[in-house]
Amino acid sequence: MNHTSQTFFTRANTGLPPNYEMLKEEHEVATLGTAPVTSTVINIRSDTSVPDHVVWSLFNTLFMNWCCLGFVAFAYSVKSRDRKMVGDVTGAQAYASTARCLNISALIFSILTIVIVIVLLIIFSDVIFRVFHR
Repeated sequence: MNHTSQTFFTRANTGLPPNYEMLKEEHEVATLGTAPVTSTVINIRSDTSVPDHVVWSLFNTLFMNWCCLGFVAFAYSVKSRDRKMVGDVTGAQAYASTARCLNISALIFSILTIVIVIVLLIIFSDVIFRVFHR
């Protein structure tokens, strides 16, 4: 068994300066698989905007306070704003969600009440009109 070793002479071994193509090939080889993959993680603190629905609750309290739902919604809105000022985003979202549900309920019940009153006024005015014309 004859072991012969071959030495490969590259431009770096011969003492000649490397040309551009050689440097480009070495860079491509280095970037293809030998370099470890690195990743950068950036933690961005998200200031999630929690809507507290204070204006909507105040409107429902003043104009559409059906069974005090508007007032209760206003109380939950204020609690949501307080939680948001303290920095408790989860608590603020919970109170805001409750305030939104109460505002929707107050709005629906108030609109239904107004529609029913208008329908009853139209029906009774028609009945009264017919009674006076007979």
